Amino acid sequence: MRFGTQVLVLQLACVTAVVAVCTAVFVWLGVQQLRSEAESSALSIARTVAVDDDVRAEVARISAEPGTPAADELRGGALESLAADVQERTGALFVVITDDQGIRLAHPDPDRLGEVVSTSFEDALAGRETVGWDSGTLGESARAKVPVREPGGTEPVGEVSVGFARASVFGELPVLIVGIVIAALAAVAVGVLASLVLRRRLERLTLGVQPEELAGMVQNQAAVLDGVGDGVLASDPEGTVTVANSTAVALLGAGDLVGRKVRDLDLPAAVRDAILSPASGAEPLPLGERVVFIDTHPVSRGQRDLGLIAIIRDRTDIVGLTERLETVAAMTNALRVQRHEFANRLHVTAGLIDAGRVADARTYLDGIREVADDGAPTLHDLGEPFLESFLEAKAVHAAERGVWLRVGEDSLVLGVVDLPEDVATVLGNLIDNAVAAAVRGREPRWVEVELLDEADTLVATVTDSGPGMPDGGIPSPTRRQPADPDAVHGHGIGLPLAHEIATRLGGVVWLADAGGHDGHGAVFCARMPGVMRAASAARLEEGHPS
Repeated sequence: MRFGTQVLVLQLACVTAVVAVCTAVFVWLGVQQLRSEAESSALSIARTVAVDDDVRAEVARISAEPGTPAADELRGGALESLAADVQERTGALFVVITDDQGIRLAHPDPDRLGEVVSTSFEDALAGRETVGWDSGTLGESARAKVPVREPGGTEPVGEVSVGFARASVFGELPVLIVGIVIAALAAVAVGVLASLVLRRRLERLTLGVQPEELAGMVQNQAAVLDGVGDGVLASDPEGTVTVANSTAVALLGAGDLVGRKVRDLDLPAAVRDAILSPASGAEPLPLGERVVFIDTHPVSRGQRDLGLIAIIRDRTDIVGLTERLETVAAMTNALRVQRHEFANRLHVTAGLIDAGRVADARTYLDGIREVADDGAPTLHDLGEPFLESFLEAKAVHAAERGVWLRVGEDSLVLGVVDLPEDVATVLGNLIDNAVAAAVRGREPRWVEVELLDEADTLVATVTDSGPGMPDGGIPSPTRRQPADPDAVHGHGIGLPLAHEIATRLGGVVWLADAGGHDGHGAVFCARMPGVMRAASAARLEEGHPS
């Protein structure tokens, strides 16, 4: 049996039970009310007859006479006529009047006159009124007994007994029961209708999924949400977050997410738009110090729109690795070009010597040296092999774009780079941004890099000849523009990635000067602790004593 059917049957059983109990209670209350009304009517009639002056005088007279009154004398007497008249007007079963010996002085059956009543009369002769149900010669009835007192005195000299037959008392009971039954059936019908509506509502809310299936879905959801390494964020058609796993909370860093509107979350506009737009996350998005990809898909069941689900993938490490690989590829390409150029020059020189033209060979080599001295950056002054080769590769790429890369005169590096990947990523992003900015500036286009180390810390300063930061503000690590190869100064993911790596090292990347004046553009600085080691220690590790 489906859950909806179980709920329907259970509700119908509950409604039926409640209606049955209420019906029984109302019937019992109706019966008690009818009994009470019959007893009250009998008592009122008996009291009225008992206080009648003629009744009191006649009963006192008969009770004072010795012996038992004759039945013939009582038939058609004053008491008999009065009792018959009251009985006819009130619809009572009987109106009986007795003397102090319980002898019937008035009775509906004339043959019973002069006989002792069949029920007790002691309470009445003791001056007490009684009300109840009792059986006599006329059957069961609701009856009341009231003492008849002597005229002008308080001494009981007889009693008046009035009764109503059961049939007359409960004559209205069938009508009452019919009304109660109709009301009960109406209540059951309302209960059935409410149960059907509730059943349909439950099935619509649960999408027809049964409770046991819901339990399995909850277990699966918990296992999936907590088992995947990506962030999962679900929102309903109104944009309210309904599901968010711990990874999504950690990545978005917006506190408790469930129950809040996505547009109210403290997130970059690009991230909010990506979460609310059904599209594949083909572009990286800066999010704090992370780089994420967001895939958003619509969710529906049947024809019902259930909202959106966003998969938030943290790709900071992958993007960082990609940046490092691109740096290595650039260095490799630069070395390949230099090797090819060097081989060509060797071939030319060897050809001149083989031809016996030594003077021409010497002149050719001097020309090459002069060109190198005039156009190449003084990278050899650093004395650190990795930084020299890295900057040479960057200088080649910068030269291809018409930018001269140079090393500042105040640069001084005494140690050896111990974490080349991190240094290449941070320094490479700053140089690439600076080259892109310089391309947008006026000629001569240049980028200057100054490097200083102290113990295990490397400090880099990158200055360009570009137009600087137009607003003079510090770019936010979460700021993003459409990705392009010329993205500069906080546009794209380069600067957030450099900032994230420097922060992980315990350092920082900051904007020292917005630029746009004094003949230079923006000045960015980076401090990277733990990336250097002393040159003597490096030589000892390589097996060369200092």
